[in-house]
Amino acid sequence: MIKFNLFVLPFSLGLIYIIASIFRHYYRWIKTLPAVDKIKLSAGMRSPSKVMDSLKEIILESLIHRKLWKKNPLLGYMHMSFALGWFLLIVVGNLESRIYHGSHFNAPYYPIFLKFFIHDRLVLFFEVFSVPAFFRFIMDFLLLFVLSGLILAIIKRRRSKWFGLNRTTGHNLFDRMVLTCLWLIFPMRLLAESLTAGYFGGGGGFLTQNLGTLLVNILPFPAENTAYFFWWSYSVVLGLFFVMMPNSRYMHIPSELLLIVFRHCGIQPKKWDSSYTALETYSCSRCGVCLDACQLNFAAGIQKIQAVYFIRDQRDQFVPEDITLTCMVCGRCQEICPVGIHVDSVRLIKRRELSSGQVSDFSFISNRHPGYAEVVYFAGCMSHLTPSVPRAMEGILKKAGVDYLFLDRNGSICCGRPLMLAGKDKQANELLEFNKNLIRQTRARLLVTSCPICYKVFREEYNLPIRIQHHSQFLLDLVKNGKIALQSQHRKIVYHDPCDLGRGGNIYSAPRELLGKISDIVGCEHENGDALCCGGSLGLFRTSLSKRDEITKNALSSLLARHPDLLVTACPLCKKTFLRHSPVPVMDLAEMIYDSIPGNHGKQLKPAPLRQDPVSVMS
Repeated sequence: MIKFNLFVLPFSLGLIYIIASIFRHYYRWIKTLPAVDKIKLSAGMRSPSKVMDSLKEIILESLIHRKLWKKNPLLGYMHMSFALGWFLLIVVGNLESRIYHGSHFNAPYYPIFLKFFIHDRLVLFFEVFSVPAFFRFIMDFLLLFVLSGLILAIIKRRRSKWFGLNRTTGHNLFDRMVLTCLWLIFPMRLLAESLTAGYFGGGGGFLTQNLGTLLVNILPFPAENTAYFFWWSYSVVLGLFFVMMPNSRYMHIPSELLLIVFRHCGIQPKKWDSSYTALETYSCSRCGVCLDACQLNFAAGIQKIQAVYFIRDQRDQFVPEDITLTCMVCGRCQEICPVGIHVDSVRLIKRRELSSGQVSDFSFISNRHPGYAEVVYFAGCMSHLTPSVPRAMEGILKKAGVDYLFLDRNGSICCGRPLMLAGKDKQANELLEFNKNLIRQTRARLLVTSCPICYKVFREEYNLPIRIQHHSQFLLDLVKNGKIALQSQHRKIVYHDPCDLGRGGNIYSAPRELLGKISDIVGCEHENGDALCCGGSLGLFRTSLSKRDEITKNALSSLLARHPDLLVTACPLCKKTFLRHSPVPVMDLAEMIYDSIPGNHGKQLKPAPLRQDPVSVMS
C-alpha cells in the first residue's frame, strides 16, 4: 500500500525538476562533444579500469574531499560531512524503508519522510540490537554528522582562518537564497523527526527520540501540529533547493561527476569554447580556495577578479574585460583547485573572444636558411633582454663541444606565447608556422631554450619531430655525461621555480639537482607547485607597474626569508623582474653553471652583438 500526504508534493516536484535538469545538461554536454571525444567516452565507459578509476576519484574527491583535507582538516571535514553524510543518508534511508515497507519498490519520497509514515513504539532494553533499532541509530548518527558540518559552515563565514582560508567567497542575493535553503534542510528534518518521535513515544533514535521527548514537554503548541508544520517546511526547502540548484553553484555536485568521467576517458580541454569548458564552469563549487592562492589578492590587494569570480561570470555568460585580462596566468589557482578545473585555459578562451582578429605582418623577419646543427639553441625574447643568459649558454655549449646553432642570435624571433596570452591565436599561429619551418631546416635532433615561456609553447603547440628541453634539463645532461665539470662555490642560495617551468612544465628536480652540485640550497615557504610568480607575467594586461612591484616585493620577502647569499631562477624574465628590487644578487641557472666551470669563476664573457629590444608582436 502506497502511503501519501500532501506535504510530499514540494519535494516530489523539485526532485522531478532537478533530475530532468541534470539529464538535460548531461545530454547537451555529451551530444556537443567532438566526434573524437565521443569515441573516447564510449571506449572509456567500456573499460573496467577507467570506470573503476572514475569511481575511485568520485569517492575520494566528490564525497571525502581528499584535497581539501590536505589543505585543512577542518575544511575537509566540513565538506565531507555534507557530501558523504547526505549521500549515506539517502543510501541507508532507502535500505531502511525497504525493510519497513517489505518491498523494493517505494515512492521516491518514502525514504525521505519515512519517520512520518511509520511510528514504532519505544524500543525496550532487550530490543536495542534489533534491525529497526540499528537503522534508527545509524540514521540519527548520519543526521548528526551532517549537522556538525552545517555548524562548521556557519562558523566558517565568520572565522575562515580556522579553516585555512583568509577570505571566503562573496555571495550575491541568489547565492544567499540557495545557501539558506541548504542550511535549513537538515534542521527542518531534525525537528520534524524529533517532534514526531516525541509525540508518538517511539520511532526515533538516540538523537531524535531524546530531543523529541524534550520538545514535546516544553513546547506550548500541540506536538502533532508542530511536527506536521516542520514536515511541510522540510519538504518545501528541499523542493526549493532542487529547483534553484541547476542555476546555482551546487550544480557542481552532478557536474563534477561527469567531469571526472570525461577526464578518465582521456577527454582534454579545448582551445575554443566547448562542452568541456561548460562542464568545467558548472563544476566549480566556489569553495574559495583559489582566493588565497592568487597573488593579485594577497600581494597587490586586487580582489573580485580571482578564478572563482571569473568562472562564476563565465557561467553566467557575462565576464567583464577587467576580470578576463587582469590575471597573470601563473597557474597557482589551477594547481590548488580541488576540482582540477583548467582555469587558465578557460580564461584564454575568453581572451580569444575579446581579440580583434587583427592580422600581423612578420615579413620583416629574415627567412634565410639557418644552417645545420645537432642542437638548436633558441634564446627567446626575454633572454635577449637579459643578454648575460645567452652569453653564458654559448660559453657552456662551446666548452662542452656541442654542435649547436644559435637560431635567434641576430634578432629575437618570438615563440608566439605572448600573442596567445593576449588571445591572438591567429597571429600566433602565423608565427608558429614560420618558426616551425625554420627549425625543421636545421635538421636538428634537439631544441634547447633558456626561456620557460618558450619551452612551454614549443612543447605544447609546435608538434615538432625533435626533442625539446629547457636549459636546466640540457645542462644537467651535460654534467651527467661528463661534457662539463663543475666546482662548488659554497654559496648559500635560494631557488625560485618559474611558473611556466614548474607548474607549466613540471620541471622541479633538474634545476635543484644541478644547483646542489655547486652550492647549498635553502628552502623557502612557497616552492615547487606552490611557488610564487615574480610579478613580471606577460599575461597581465590591466595592472599598474606599482601593483606589479608589490607582487615582486612580496615574492622576494618569501624567497629571502632565510637570508641566502644569492637568488637563482631559471627564467630570464624572472631574473629581470627580481633584479629591480632584490637586495641580494640574482642569477640565472645558466650563469651559475658557467661561473662554476673550472677557470670561469668571475670571468666576464664579451657580449655578442644583440638587438636592444625583442621583436614586438603584441600590436
